[in-house]
Amino acid sequence: MPFSPFQWNFAIDRYLNPFIPPSVLPRVPYAISHFFGYRRRPPTRPPVGNFVIIVWGFIGIFCSLSIIGAVQQHIPSFVDRAVPTMIGSFGAAAVLDFYAIESPLAQPRNTFFGQLISSILGISICKLCALSPHFESVRWLAAALACATASAAMCLTNTIHPPAGATALMAVADPDVARLGWFLIPAVMLGCCFMTSVALLVNNAQRRFPFYWWSPEVTGRFWSRWDDERGEEVEGEGADADAATNSLESKETAVGAGGGDVEAGAAHLEEKGGCDGVVVVGRGGVRIPAGLLLTLEERRVLEGLSLRL
Repeated sequence: MPFSPFQWNFAIDRYLNPFIPPSVLPRVPYAISHFFGYRRRPPTRPPVGNFVIIVWGFIGIFCSLSIIGAVQQHIPSFVDRAVPTMIGSFGAAAVLDFYAIESPLAQPRNTFFGQLISSILGISICKLCALSPHFESVRWLAAALACATASAAMCLTNTIHPPAGATALMAVADPDVARLGWFLIPAVMLGCCFMTSVALLVNNAQRRFPFYWWSPEVTGRFWSRWDDERGEEVEGEGADADAATNSLESKETAVGAGGGDVEAGAAHLEEKGGCDGVVVVGRGGVRIPAGLLLTLEERRVLEGLSLRL
């Protein structure tokens, strides 16, 4: 394969997703999980018109920004440090969270981690550049560096959030924000919490938000495999105990796909190295390629199909 730096690609989710636990929302009461973006089945009603979106967007933006301003005025540590009631990037975040809720840029992972990364980098660059006696004359250059660095970090971590770029910029360019120093982080994160909370209530009234909390791809494969291994150990111990106490009983067997023996009335999931790239679903038995990790939902689907044959 020819050497081509132009095709280099770093996908951090490839390394993180296996260790991110699967969503617990399917096990939460539906009256609660509904307002966290979980849906049992695809929507059957047509999407709402833009007039409904405008009404809910107006309510959501007004309420979220009002709550942020009111709360910050009643927190003593914020008042003592004269934290700005409204950080400019919240306005851009509000538009995303209430009018572009389908966009990956508006999902909670991008909101929280994008703002966190940008705040840290913006403050760090501001403090480093402030060591120079000529900082005021080159503040504009440091602000540009902060925004560019934060954007690159968000791209590498798959947490692109445009308002966070404004946060990094303001952490250097705006003296009122820059003087907050590290206290900018709790101020920004608190605002994100309030805005996301309002968005969960407002956007799930007639729409859906968020579409995912971490990634649209499957997560938790590492934990699924670990649970499967533990389940197999427990099943093995139970089978040994049953064999010792019921050694005279004969076990009814059925021939699975490819000739494998499986227990009657149960779908047997078996890994085979000789069926690379092929999933075989037979009566009472399922064969998958060795090393293929399945989520709990995927296992249930395959086993259900096997039992219906």
